[in-house]
Amino acid sequence: VFDDWDIYSFHINSTVTARYSTTVITSRVVNRMEESKEIEFLVRIPKNAFISKFRMFIDGQVYDGIVKAKEQAQQQYTEAVSRGQSAGLVSSVGRTLEEFKTSVTVAAHKKVTFELTYEELLKRRLGKYELQIHARPMQPVKDFKVDVYIHDKAGISFIEVKGGLSTKALANAITKTHIDKQAWVHFYPTEDQQKTCDSCGKQGMNGDLVIVYDVNRDASLGDIKTSDGYFVHHFAPSSLPRIPKNVVFVIDQSGSMHGRKIQQTRIALIHILNDLAEDDYFGLITFDGSVSHWRRELVQASKKNLNSAKKFAQGITDRGATDINEAVLEGARMLNAHPREGSASILILLTDGDPTSGVTNLETIQSNVRKAIAEKFPLYCLGFGFDVNFDFLKTMSLQNNGVARRIYEDSDADLQLKGFYKEVATPLLTDVTMIYMGGTNLTQTNFSQYYNGSEIVVAGQITDNDIETFTPQVLAISSNLTVESTETVSDGLIQRVWAYLTVKQLLEKELKLSEPEKEQVRKEALELSLKYGFVTPLTSMVVTKPPGENTDVLHKPKEGEPLQTRYVQGLACHRPSPSAEPSNRSKLLAHLTVY
Repeated sequence: VFDDWDIYSFHINSTVTARYSTTVITSRVVNRMEESKEIEFLVRIPKNAFISKFRMFIDGQVYDGIVKAKEQAQQQYTEAVSRGQSAGLVSSVGRTLEEFKTSVTVAAHKKVTFELTYEELLKRRLGKYELQIHARPMQPVKDFKVDVYIHDKAGISFIEVKGGLSTKALANAITKTHIDKQAWVHFYPTEDQQKTCDSCGKQGMNGDLVIVYDVNRDASLGDIKTSDGYFVHHFAPSSLPRIPKNVVFVIDQSGSMHGRKIQQTRIALIHILNDLAEDDYFGLITFDGSVSHWRRELVQASKKNLNSAKKFAQGITDRGATDINEAVLEGARMLNAHPREGSASILILLTDGDPTSGVTNLETIQSNVRKAIAEKFPLYCLGFGFDVNFDFLKTMSLQNNGVARRIYEDSDADLQLKGFYKEVATPLLTDVTMIYMGGTNLTQTNFSQYYNGSEIVVAGQITDNDIETFTPQVLAISSNLTVESTETVSDGLIQRVWAYLTVKQLLEKELKLSEPEKEQVRKEALELSLKYGFVTPLTSMVVTKPPGENTDVLHKPKEGEPLQTRYVQGLACHRPSPSAEPSNRSKLLAHLTVY
């Protein structure tokens, strides 16, 4: 397909400042044919990122994508679909990536340059930040470069390169330099190398480069960067004593968990039980149409109790229906019945389907759970597979200070479960309140718990840009912490970090609210998305092209939604939904149906 055009240059340039990454992908292509040709640009970007710019350079002309409110873009989108053109340029791919695709007609022997920019605040997990760069140019490229530059005032404590593209065959194409507050990673594989690595072939590379790093943590409890009247505060104190925890696991054993899912759940659960400390207390509930207890109350994680619980876990088998309401309320009752001074309580639900027995109205369940938990501890919901109503779990988690995570049905599902548990395994602080005298328009400042290896990030504006009166303070249970150091970094980026974080949190807040309140939150998120040019679920980018060409409209897909049907010259081509994906994700099937 691609013999008639040639990608002669493909560059990915990523800069990370204040743990906020801005990545630019530039692809330069020439049409080698004697006639006009349609040339495609197809790249993959992290799901958590917002696209903020897209442009094409053709024959001295620049064509810019324009970010608009979804409704306005929708009109152009609908018109494009009615004319039989492809619309909806971004689709979900696998666990962590989204695919962006567009095309343009290029005259004989002419060139086109595509340039896509996306931004993401890196999240600290298990003691490290990960920057994922996916390289899939679709053919070997003469001038192929990935350049990553990381700058952090706190100093970089370590940096390593992982991912499918960091294999032996490509090792000498990677250079890594690290000096105190700065680090560089360059990846310059030759054309031959692009065909020979593990995830490469005739069509060149298809794989990830993952840059993993962390920054120095000192006792001053965080660093604050300010610029142009904005600040961002990263708070991740090290060397705090762990807090004993009370944890209840609520495990779905309905019929749909049959087979590999229930086996992997058992493996993960036994591993997690092994991980509990002697001063932790725990409970274990399984449920289908009714609730089964291992013990009715929380017990201490002594050797004897753990052995008994592991036997119980080994015996979990799939059977009846799904009564989520009853099970979660019972888990909350067990934690509420066991208040323990100076400890942190956590409720973890694992389910693979929708409620089918007991209370099945989703809003009623959410309201019951909210009342039972009453903000006393977080609820984490793990949704196994794609039959689960993930929006329901996400809303229920957010309403109770937790998060929802999808567990993908794959050979490593037990590792995904263990990995999630590890993130919340070591609470260090509870009831964290971040206070900023002289600060305004703050992102979230209350956090029910802070876990080892994670990080709390707050951004905001400094009233009247008056640094003198701006004083941050952190209050938390475990010890009274105060942040002393503030340092000024002159960087217009801080404002974008604030905007990114604010939009992300407004979109989460919207999920929790009732209809009339949603409107206001949506309006705020939309205004910021438009002001900063982010493609979010509320905005779309209209990709303009030379006259007479299709207009493309770019939307951000929802997690786990089936991909659009695309109309191609009288054929509809369905891309499979993620649940139907082969485990080898590079083979994206296209089912063709003739109309």
